[in-house]
Amino acid sequence: MGSTYSIKYVRADGVADAKTLQAGVEGILAEVDQQMSTYRDDSLIERFNRAAAGSCMAMPADVLELVRLGEGLALQSGGAFDLTVEPLLDLWGFGPKARGEQVPSAAAIAAVRQRVGHQHLHIDGEQLCKDAETQVDFNSIAAGHAVDRIAAWLEQQGVSSYLVEATGELKARGHKPDGSAWRIAIEEPRDDQRVAQKVLTLDGYGVSTSGDYRNYFEENGRRYSHTLDPRTGAPIAHKLAAVTVLHPKALLADGLSTLLMVLGPEEGVVWAERQGIAAFFVTREGDGYVTRATKAFAALSAAQENRP
Repeated sequence: MGSTYSIKYVRADGVADAKTLQAGVEGILAEVDQQMSTYRDDSLIERFNRAAAGSCMAMPADVLELVRLGEGLALQSGGAFDLTVEPLLDLWGFGPKARGEQVPSAAAIAAVRQRVGHQHLHIDGEQLCKDAETQVDFNSIAAGHAVDRIAAWLEQQGVSSYLVEATGELKARGHKPDGSAWRIAIEEPRDDQRVAQKVLTLDGYGVSTSGDYRNYFEENGRRYSHTLDPRTGAPIAHKLAAVTVLHPKALLADGLSTLLMVLGPEEGVVWAERQGIAAFFVTREGDGYVTRATKAFAALSAAQENRP
């Protein structure tokens, strides 16, 4: 995935030894990478991405599950979430095949958008098929999926207390050896230094933050975020700097944080409240930031903080 991972866990009777746990974790990460990476030519999804329009290819159950999930999020959000935006990311200079950051022409955006959209994909039994030269990019959900798989595997090995992190996506369960809760900090969305804005207590939840404060470029005095709105083919232009989502599944926390980042501070809050999503929004306001939590986030944060 081009990033790092870390696992913290509490030793106990019946828990496998550290070498066994590490080997299992790295086996899961290697499998996810082999199936879903857009940064290696030999991955299954990159082979599919190179295939011609009208092609079908056999895929593992996990890949098909993520495609179905992506389609569901796309339909629920009116297209704000889309697993097929990789050609647009490349066009703007943010994707794995980008040739440098640039502002493309309206004609170039329109041409690429002809092959972007979940409607170009369909599943036929155990095969993934496409009716256009569509490319699938799992980077908005693959890390969360990996975290869930690692957490489930650790529990199978007898681990009841852990903090799992992969490429910044996290999930925690249980308590630290001293009995205190696992606590994680949400960063203030700054590109000059790392400052904690809010500290969360986690037990049984995944957490994901999406933001535009580190990956962007500027041209003619205008800032272009790496987060693209699939509905326009262009980077988001609203004032939402970051959004954090809590969910029992790290996979959904991962995908939902991306979705809400695209929707923005107004539409995103309304959508999250309607769906009962635990989300925390950080919006630029002048030289500072304004924060807003959904009702579900406020209630969940209070409940987690007060757990024994």
